[in-house]
Amino acid sequence: MTRVDLNCDLGESFGAYTIGMDEKVIPLISSCNIACGFHASDPEVMQKTVCMAKEAGIGIGAHPGYPDLMGFGRRNLNVSPAEAGAYITYQLGALYAFARSAGVRIQHVKPHGAFYNMAGKNYALALAIAKAVQAFDPELILLGLAGSESVKAAQDIGLPAAREVFADRAYMPDGSLMPRTMEGAVIHDEAEAIRRVVRMVKEHKVTACDGTDIEIIPDSICVHGDNEKALTFVTQIRAALKAEGVEIAPLGEII
Repeated sequence: MTRVDLNCDLGESFGAYTIGMDEKVIPLISSCNIACGFHASDPEVMQKTVCMAKEAGIGIGAHPGYPDLMGFGRRNLNVSPAEAGAYITYQLGALYAFARSAGVRIQHVKPHGAFYNMAGKNYALALAIAKAVQAFDPELILLGLAGSESVKAAQDIGLPAAREVFADRAYMPDGSLMPRTMEGAVIHDEAEAIRRVVRMVKEHKVTACDGTDIEIIPDSICVHGDNEKALTFVTQIRAALKAEGVEIAPLGEII
C-alpha cells in the first residue's frame, strides 16, 4: 500500500499574537513542524504545541528558522555554514527540552522559510544543516523539498531524509517552488490542487509552470491550516488520498 505523511507548520503564535488554528488542524495531519523561537513561537507556545501533538499521537518535528522574528523568517540572510549549523543546534535543543519533559521524542527536522528555500539550492548550506542535525541525533529525519540540495546533502552523509511536496504551490521546471512574488505561485483552485497531490503520490509526476511534466516523489505533503478554508482543503486532501487507497502515516513510519 502507498503511504504518505501530511505535515503542517504549527506553534507559530507569539505572546499575545495568535497565528494559525493549531487545535483544529492537528486531528487532520500525521506530523507537525513546531516553530523553535527564532522566526516565531515562544516557550509557552512550544510547550503547549508539543503537548497537543503528544495527545493526538502525531509525529513531532522541529521547525528551525533564521533569527528573524520581525520578518517571520522569510527574508534571506547571508550566514556562514558554521552559523547555520549553530542555529539548528540551538533551536533543536530548545524543542528537545520540551519534548523530553513531555516524554516524547522529536521525529524530524524541517527548516523554515528562507532557511529552507536557500538550503534547497545551496549545497554548502544544506550540508551544514544536515551535519548539525546528525550531530544532535543521527536518527532524526531531515525533511526537505523533493529533489533539493537538502535531501542530497542528507543522503550524502547517511542522515535519514524525506522528500516533501506542497499541495498548493506551483513548481518551476527544475523542480523548485515558484517564488511567491510570481503570478500563479499559489494554487487557489482546490480541485486542481487535490488532483495534483493525488498525481504526485500515485504517478510521481507534477506539471510545472511551463506545462512540462517533472518527476517528483513525495514522502510528505505540506498542508496549511491557518483558516477555515484551509482546514476544509486538508480534509478534502485526506479524503481524496484515502479514496485512492493511500494510507496517511507519520513520517517516522514511512522513512
